[in-house]
Amino acid sequence: MIAAGAKSFLGLSIISPKGVSDINSLSCCNSRSVRSCVSMDGSQTLSHNNNTNGSFPELKSINGKKQGPLSTVGNSTNIKWHECPVEKVDRQRLLDQKGCVIWVTGLSGSGKSTLACALNQMLYQKGKLCYILDGDNVRHGLNRDLSFKAEDRAENIRRVGEVAKLFADTGIICIASLISPYRTDRDACRKLLPEGDFVEVFMDVSLEVCEARDPKGLYKLARAGKIKGFTGIDDPYEPPLNCEISLGREGSGTSPIEMAEVVVGYLEKKGYLQA
Repeated sequence: MIAAGAKSFLGLSIISPKGVSDINSLSCCNSRSVRSCVSMDGSQTLSHNNNTNGSFPELKSINGKKQGPLSTVGNSTNIKWHECPVEKVDRQRLLDQKGCVIWVTGLSGSGKSTLACALNQMLYQKGKLCYILDGDNVRHGLNRDLSFKAEDRAENIRRVGEVAKLFADTGIICIASLISPYRTDRDACRKLLPEGDFVEVFMDVSLEVCEARDPKGLYKLARAGKIKGFTGIDDPYEPPLNCEISLGREGSGTSPIEMAEVVVGYLEKKGYLQA
């Protein structure tokens, strides 16, 4: 039961009109800036927000739109895309940043995860919200059912690409850090996002350097034949042909902080660190 009077939620006041007990008939008003009240069942056009400080997006009408036909996508049938009046641009304005995906690719031991953590920390210090999808981490949960066979590696990248897209749509800067050895899989993830929102970062570190580092001892196991299909040994790595950023070579910065600064500089130049 909602008591008589107003209940405040996210700056909106929910008012129980006299004699009305049905929650679907309640009206909502912003206590400071809404021009008019509307019924919560969507039977009237949503009112506009006059808040001059820009802290809340304008409320948009969801009425009068024709419902699209049912669709078939992959193995899913009779589905429909549901629109919401709060859109990506509204979420970005709330966070004062623009959502995008920074896709860090390279051989095992090239420094992908190290860069991702340094970049995450640097953006955090700037007051920007980001999240890391690390190749090993996602295999602890989301992709724990996948092996390292070619078809499973492709599915691993596809799933991470779809999740990264969702993060970017919320306005978050998503850092995906995976070997992702095949161009076709990386390009498929790029196509999921609007132009410019997929930033491919290539850790251009030679096999010799990565194998010398061998932080997880995997190259040694692969050379001994204990790991089959290991990227760089008996499975290929296809370097990007037109990546946005290439790191690791002389002149591109060598420390994690220096490399993170290169990426942050790119984001600033492209306007992703402000709404």
